Parts: sequence; C-alpha cells; structure tokens
Amino acid sequence: MQRRHFPLLSIHVGYFKASAIKHTSEATKMKQKEGVIKPKTKRAKRFLDNRAPKLTENVKNAMIMKGGNTSMTVTQALKDIYSLKKPSAVLYKKKNITRPFEDSTSLEFFSKKTDSSLFLFGSHNKKRPNNLIFGRLFDFHVLDMIELGIEKYRSLSEIKNSKCPEGTKPMLVFAGEAFDHDDDHKRLKSLLTDFFRGPVVPSVRLAGLEHVLHFTALEGKIYMRSYRSLLKKSGCRTPRIELEEIGPSFDFVLRRTHLASDDLYKTAHRQPKALKPKKKKNISHDTFGTKFGRLHMQKQDLAKLQTRKMKGLRKRRGPAAAAAAAGETSPKTAKVEVE
Repeated sequence: MQRRHFPLLSIHVGYFKASAIKHTSEATKMKQKEGVIKPKTKRAKRFLDNRAPKLTENVKNAMIMKGGNTSMTVTQALKDIYSLKKPSAVLYKKKNITRPFEDSTSLEFFSKKTDSSLFLFGSHNKKRPNNLIFGRLFDFHVLDMIELGIEKYRSLSEIKNSKCPEGTKPMLVFAGEAFDHDDDHKRLKSLLTDFFRGPVVPSVRLAGLEHVLHFTALEGKIYMRSYRSLLKKSGCRTPRIELEEIGPSFDFVLRRTHLASDDLYKTAHRQPKALKPKKKKNISHDTFGTKFGRLHMQKQDLAKLQTRKMKGLRKRRGPAAAAAAAGETSPKTAKVEVE
C-alpha cells in the first residue's frame, strides 16, 4: 500500500507551532518590560525576595568603577577606597565608557545587577584631571552626584603603619563651618556619611572603635584623613587616646554637583509607618536628653492625712481651753518649792 503525504497539513501545523512560540516570547518580553518576573525555581524566588523592598533594608552596597580614561592616581585611589569599604563593595576592573553627568543609564543598569545604592566613579581628562564622582541612587535612579578633584594624594602603601582590620566600622568626624551653612557641603556631608558609615549595629565594643575618618572643609578645599585610634595607659580607668595616620590621605576640591530636588529628597528619606516610633504619653526629654515623666493623680483629702502628733498641738481642757476660746491667755504660774 502506497503512503500519501499531506504537505499542506504539515505546513499548517508548523505555522501554528511557530505562531505559539512567537506569542509566548512576546508575552515574556512584555512581562519583562513591565517588571513582572515570575520565578521558576525556589532559588530564583529566594533571590527575588532578597531584592524586594523590606522594612529593614540590607546594608548599602557600593559599586566602584573607572571610566574610559583614567590615571594611575585615580586607579590607586579607587582601590584604596574599596579596601576601606569592604566587604560591602564591588570593584569593576574593566573600563566603562560612560559619563554619569550626561547619561546615567549604565550606572542604573549596574545598580540593578549588583543591588547597589552607592557608587564611586573615577575618570581623568585634560579639563578635569584626577576626578572622582561620589553618588547614590534611590529606586535604581540617580539621586545625588558630587564631583571631587584630587589635588594631593597619599596611598595606603605609602604610609607604613599597621592598618585596621577589614570591615571595621569607622567613626566619622566633620570639621568646618561649610558643612553646616553651605547647601552643597551639607549634601556632601550626608553623601559621605551614607557612603562610609558601614552597617547599622546596636552596640560597638570599646576596642572596636579604632578607625577614624576625618573630613575638614577649609578655604574651598576638603581634606580627608584616615587615622587609627590607639588606647594607651593613663594611670586611671579612662585610657589615653592617640591617633596614628594610616591612609589614604586626600586633598579634594569641589567641582560639579547634581543634587535631587527637595521633594524627591524628602521622598527618599521617608520611613514606613511600621518603623516610626510610637509616641509615648506623658514622657518628654530636655535638650540634654534627660527623660522626664508626668504622673496624673486624683485629688487627695488632706483632712485625713495623718501628721506627727506634737505636745504643743494637743487639745486643751478645762479653764485653759475656755480662756483660749475667749481669746485670753492664761497666766503662767511659777513653781514654788515648799520647804
């Protein structure tokens, strides 16, 4: 028996398969554009849950990258800042041809990829030599960017002193009137605090307070110094503290700035209602942090209050009581000794 072929039917079946695959791929692309990604495995679900918004957010990661053209100073400076920021930092060794002040899409892409909300970008050109850009993101969009130029730099390797262990939480010190009065310096202070403060911890032991980052704003420049605090014997219970410079050391000059609007800045600092502390009634604090409490009591009947019974307050009896009622005073009688 001779078999018959149906080429037309096979064409229609192949067409339906191809169209189904096409519609599936288009639906997947639409979901990805909308930002809706359904996990297919438990590992992917855990990964997406870790990236989802939380009441208590994870430690802020920082991505450190260099531009298309850099110098040895910028490259070494990025490595030193990365060593201060570890382990909550990612260092990109390859060059990234981008200009954050003109187009920040590549930074936003890398921030989604590494779940980073802070970045440090280094570049070098004839117009702006030895350039560093500190920035932060909100909802994977650039919030603030401040450009600093390196005028003088000493690396970690140039200062031959013992260093602090990796991951040490630093103490941040800001000196200078510009950090309190100038708007750009105020935002720079907030940005540097956000960048270097490290994880939020409930308490730190005394021996763990050994790293100090000091920022000084003076005569249009910003001086960054890194010290290690040494606890020495002082002959009493309180130790004597000495500071030893460990590097890196920077002399910055402020260049371009890209600051968020006031409304967006307030939105980025908004806290969820679940984290806001509940107001406690009848409790107040003064300027020095002293805690005061107010007590509400019922009116007391002082007539029933038991006082100390003294001899002079006793009730008088007999003629003395009658004279006291009439307003007269009884004459005192002298004691006479009878022989």
